Amino acid sequence: MKVTAIIVAAGSSRRMGFDKLLAPLAGKPVLQHSIQAFVDCDHVTNIIVVCPKDRFDTLDLEFSHKLIQRVDGGIDRHDSVAAGLALLSDDTDYVAVHDGARPLITCEQIGRVLQAATKHSGAASARRVTETVKRADSKGQVTESVCRDDLWLMETPQIFRANLLTDAYGVVQLKGERVTDEVSAMELIGHHTYLVSNPGPNPKITYPQDIEQAERFV
Repeated sequence: MKVTAIIVAAGSSRRMGFDKLLAPLAGKPVLQHSIQAFVDCDHVTNIIVVCPKDRFDTLDLEFSHKLIQRVDGGIDRHDSVAAGLALLSDDTDYVAVHDGARPLITCEQIGRVLQAATKHSGAASARRVTETVKRADSKGQVTESVCRDDLWLMETPQIFRANLLTDAYGVVQLKGERVTDEVSAMELIGHHTYLVSNPGPNPKITYPQDIEQAERFV
């Protein structure tokens, strides 16, 4: 079984104010942690990193014994994923899409999601919503409570059969849809996704304080 990981790392880090993907985390860039997790995972055959060349060239990838390719991304996330899918070889069975800004993903969770994907043709890492959820207006005033039953916070990796994910992104591009993750793309072709609860931390680095929190986890 050939599994290709597409690591999306083309963002401009506008909210961070500096390149969050190259920010140091326990002595290595955030993006390098994310790549390392898939290098260490025996199930993953090869890796495609979607990012600018200068960002890629900053990384130390001598640790990798796997083929790592790079491709430029697009303006939106779905454009970047499509760019990664364009590099897939014809014999690819499954594709694991992961946000480069989630450096704490573990090889164990990647394996759990892949196992579920092989059974259901698609699966994603996620965690149940356990906090009280409120809806507020533009002024920050609470307008209503939201029932948290059956609510999940989506994470990555999100893993699907290669042909299904390629078909889904073909629809995204054809219809000019804007999707923020692969589960949303799969919904466009009527395909359900199985969610795999993640027992460990898997935050997305978005703000400077997220680096400090990730350091404590590391």
